[in-house]
Amino acid sequence: MANILTIGFYIALAVVVVVLVMGLVNLTRTDGNQASRSNKLMRMRVLVQAIAIALLCGLGFVVGAFN
Repeated sequence: MANILTIGFYIALAVVVVVLVMGLVNLTRTDGNQASRSNKLMRMRVLVQAIAIALLCGLGFVVGAFN
């Protein structure tokens, strides 16, 4: 179980980095949809970060880091 949570955590971390880079690239654009796209990317990043934190907490419970 710990291996599955660890892999899931690393995947979630990679997705956070990808969404963050997409948001930074979006800042360089000057089209009309830039603001709404930036808002959507921010919401997506916050959601993926919450998932990553939940996986990290679950991993802590599984390996016995929390009593």
